[in-house]
Amino acid sequence: MRHAAVMHFVGLDLAWGERNRTGIAVLDDAGVLRHLLSVRSEAEIVEGIAAYVGGGCLVGLDAPLVVPNENGNRRAERELNRDFAAFDAGAHPSNRANPAFRESTRGARICAQLGLDMDPDSKGRLRALEVYPHPATVALFGLGRTLKYKNKPGRSIDQLRSELLALTGLLESLSTASPALQLLSHRGWRELVESVQAATRKAQLRYAEDQVDAVVCAYVVLLRQRRPESITTYGDFTDGYIVTPTLPEGLQPSPRAPKVARRVDVVRNATQKYAAMHPRLQVAAQEAIQVVTGILDDAGLNYLSVTGRAKSVASFAEKASRTRDGKALFADPLSEIGDTIGLRVITYVHSDVAAVAQLLSTEADVVEDRDMGKETASEGRFGYASRHLQIRLSAADQQTHDAVGGQQIQVQIRTVLQHAWAEFEHDIRYKGTIPDEHRPDFDRRFTLAAGLLELADREFSTIRDRLRTGVPEPDMPGAGDDPRINAQELAAFLAGQYAEASWSRPDHYAWISGLVLELGITSLAELADVIREVDSTQIDERMGYTNPPGAVRRLDDALLMAYGDRYVRLHGNAHRVALLRAREAKLGAGE
Repeated sequence: MRHAAVMHFVGLDLAWGERNRTGIAVLDDAGVLRHLLSVRSEAEIVEGIAAYVGGGCLVGLDAPLVVPNENGNRRAERELNRDFAAFDAGAHPSNRANPAFRESTRGARICAQLGLDMDPDSKGRLRALEVYPHPATVALFGLGRTLKYKNKPGRSIDQLRSELLALTGLLESLSTASPALQLLSHRGWRELVESVQAATRKAQLRYAEDQVDAVVCAYVVLLRQRRPESITTYGDFTDGYIVTPTLPEGLQPSPRAPKVARRVDVVRNATQKYAAMHPRLQVAAQEAIQVVTGILDDAGLNYLSVTGRAKSVASFAEKASRTRDGKALFADPLSEIGDTIGLRVITYVHSDVAAVAQLLSTEADVVEDRDMGKETASEGRFGYASRHLQIRLSAADQQTHDAVGGQQIQVQIRTVLQHAWAEFEHDIRYKGTIPDEHRPDFDRRFTLAAGLLELADREFSTIRDRLRTGVPEPDMPGAGDDPRINAQELAAFLAGQYAEASWSRPDHYAWISGLVLELGITSLAELADVIREVDSTQIDERMGYTNPPGAVRRLDDALLMAYGDRYVRLHGNAHRVALLRAREAKLGAGE
């Protein structure tokens, strides 16, 4: 299928022969990655590009196109080397003594098959340019030296992997550049980065690097189209040429043994260290999920989900390289990036967001607490609303969860409606593209949606509060009914018994209904008799609740107070005996 309506920018990391693989990357007119693949034959290369020439096409090839000289360097290579050789980004000599260039170049043959004009001064609809990724990355990212992701003697797979991940992160950081490069919306790109992270053999990295280089080539020709003043062409069409972003004025090569690391070296070193610790962080993230879930469940709070992850290496590299007004956001990325372990708690209503935040503040050490919704509202706007906590586990939890230890954890708490808005808005703004002419209208619509969702959140909270305070006593079933207490009936019953308690998760009502049955209680009437015999004020005093517990937790403590050791020994409590013993000691159950 031909994509006829949009001009495309193609990157071709062209192998000099068909034994090696060639990477192809295609960007659309907005800089969004649309196609990414690795092929071998010229027929496959032509087929991979042909679908994108209909609306105009500019192809950047990392391979010589015009080679008229019999030996030595082309003039373009000599000129480029004067600028970039000190950065380890010099060009290798291309001449007709090389059998690959004796008759014609492979790049020129492919251009002829696709009808591409190779003249760098051409204004035609179908064009091709010779580009070179190494000097391009030096100029684009202000590198003191090239990233060492190419397989050379003495380079370990760990070094190659971390350098290639550093490059993928830098490329992803161009999402805010002009022109923007949008990679994360493309599934193939995300899978490619994941394959680099998981690579155990150098061959796996070579397969990926061709496609990463192709993305660089595609971006160079996009930049040449959008900002030609930022491009230098070394040589000319007659003698051969190379097109690359202009070397920034004042940029100096890094010393071989630098005393003070340049910015890119800081990012590179931090990324290498982060890549080494990433497997442990993945374990730590799972531990953090378990701890936070346990805290919420123990308190009986209602929530939709607790999820989490360790930040990917590529995402870390991208964030570590961020700048604002030309200054680095993170002087020491490893210690300053606080969401390397990130958790997200999704609640049903807004009041539960505050309840979760308050609970975590008592069960963990809170380093920072930001209410993004309040910050947005203080500016008189509707928009992103989420509670962000930076926490460390309590000393006791650190001892039992070695992988997390004292590592900071970012916990984002938001309602399901806030989450829907945030995910959709992020997906559109950062993983897609909004044409400039539509941006004001999209901003207005996102703001309108945020305001409506805030209103909906308030209404949901009002509905729940009225249900909590106005639920009538359910009919007490007779002895001939099913002996198990229905979870919905139990929820309604507890709402009447503990009007001040928050609702618990639906599955928790079913769970404690099973414990009630183990105690031989088969009706709400019997359960009401048990609760009446328990002094709830005494339970409150002895437990010292710092946060209002959920309804199921209130019943749980009442049953523990009433039955003591018998309750602890129930089969359904086998997984939490130690926890219940600690509570039993507080309550003085059985005294």
